[in-house]
Amino acid sequence: MIKAWFKSGTPWVWLNAAAVSVCLIMVIGVLGLIVVRGVGHFWPAQVEQFSYQEPGEQAKTIIGEHIDSSITPAAMAKSTGYIMADDEEFLVQYLIKTGNRDITGTDFRWILERNIKQQQSPAELMVVERREWGNFYGRLVAVKENGNIIAEGAQAWPAVQTRIAEALVIFKNIAHLEKKEVGAINYSLEQLRLEQKRLQLKNQWDEEAKQRIAAEKAELEIEYKTYQVQLNDLYRQIRRDSLVATSAGGKEIEIPLAKVVRAFRPNTMTLFDKVWHYGVKVIEFLTDDPREANTEGGIFPAIFGTVMMVIMMSIIVTPFGVIAAVYLREYAQQGFITRLIRIAVNNLAGVPSIVYGVFGLGFFVYILGGNIDQLFFPEAAPAPVYGTPGLLWASITLALLTLPVVIVSTEEGLARIPKSIREGSLALGATKFETLWLTVLPMASPAMMTGLILAVARAAGEVAPLMLVGVVKLAPTLPLDGNYPFLHLDRKFMHLGFHIYDVGFQSPNVEAARPLVYATSLLLVLVIVGLNLSAILIRNHLREKYRALEG
Repeated sequence: MIKAWFKSGTPWVWLNAAAVSVCLIMVIGVLGLIVVRGVGHFWPAQVEQFSYQEPGEQAKTIIGEHIDSSITPAAMAKSTGYIMADDEEFLVQYLIKTGNRDITGTDFRWILERNIKQQQSPAELMVVERREWGNFYGRLVAVKENGNIIAEGAQAWPAVQTRIAEALVIFKNIAHLEKKEVGAINYSLEQLRLEQKRLQLKNQWDEEAKQRIAAEKAELEIEYKTYQVQLNDLYRQIRRDSLVATSAGGKEIEIPLAKVVRAFRPNTMTLFDKVWHYGVKVIEFLTDDPREANTEGGIFPAIFGTVMMVIMMSIIVTPFGVIAAVYLREYAQQGFITRLIRIAVNNLAGVPSIVYGVFGLGFFVYILGGNIDQLFFPEAAPAPVYGTPGLLWASITLALLTLPVVIVSTEEGLARIPKSIREGSLALGATKFETLWLTVLPMASPAMMTGLILAVARAAGEVAPLMLVGVVKLAPTLPLDGNYPFLHLDRKFMHLGFHIYDVGFQSPNVEAARPLVYATSLLLVLVIVGLNLSAILIRNHLREKYRALEG
């Protein structure tokens, strides 16, 4: 009976279904964890005030957000040195985000539940998000202008909100002048310096060239001084205001509004206020630059770098992958050499990605890029231009990494096209190239697009090779800007995958960075899922479009 049951194949069907179910549960669990931890990070949490007293010490006040809890069995707690009462079964600890790193030296601390004497949520507690030193938790005392108090008590809160809004406008103007206007002047001055050195190397540095470059430098310096006057005025304005607050220990601290991103009182916020705050934080996460060693702020440079690299990789890999597949399927003689090439292509798909990174660093960066610098950019020596990791070499390396996927998918699409269609086109007088270009390739386009977008999805999640060929922790400028030639292929860039690795494993403040790891991971997963869904939709659309021809 059992033997017949096994021969019927039913156990293997159920085993297969169980394996698929377990995989689905694990995937859904991981995605659920990422969603909960990542999305919940932006919601304004209550700020608690604890009256905390350890045995033999005086009571003290702790202010912060309750981030996490830990429950440890009594036996395990005793083994780690805690003194447990006979009736205690568990040791309960709270992880509190206390902020105020400039005062206490740390953002987080663990406290024991049994030592908490009182827990409250006073309405006047505020959170100040700063550009340096993380969050500040405490109470607002007064607002100062040029060192003089202009508001205190009940009038301090509306006054500080108004002054913060003004400071943010000034800060944006400063950032625009420094990055756009002054940055463009510095870029032009550097180009003039390189042009001067280039003329000197070519023995063309005559009096006319000296006068021309000197005149251009003089114009740029005049323009620079104009912007410098504006910047000095803006810096004077933004340094004018500050707020005075008290910390949990009663220490009074003065915070310049130039270093404040926002201040809010979460304990008094309505549901609408929290939703609005949440939306602002999400938009900031998607559009702003990172700060505080990537543990605060946004990830726009990483999003931009990822998209830019993927676009360039697609432009490079598509023609090479399609041409290689067309040659192997349509033109090459189907013999031992062709089979050997197909085996090599399939094996390349299984090579570890870090190997591609080492190859890209050795061949593209050092050999190819170094020779390009010697031939076309000798004036930049000893500083490398293309002889250093950058956007171009990262895109080419990932194109090489994903090339087997495009080749295999395109060749499979070509193989599915009936031979009768080719013969019919040739019988009507079309050449082989016309048959290929007008009939075969359009019918194989579903497979071509699927291979391309799957390659894009893989490239978007790669990290190991990019660490060697162009990705950095923080890029000072984007690869695309308003300076000629606008797209700077030699620049280094940020990437979502590397950002996750850096924040999660290289951050000096792991607890503060953990929520951003989940949020960035969720964004990267959504990008990859979206690309794969796009592949399915495009493939199905093209398949329906050319189904009649296949029939």
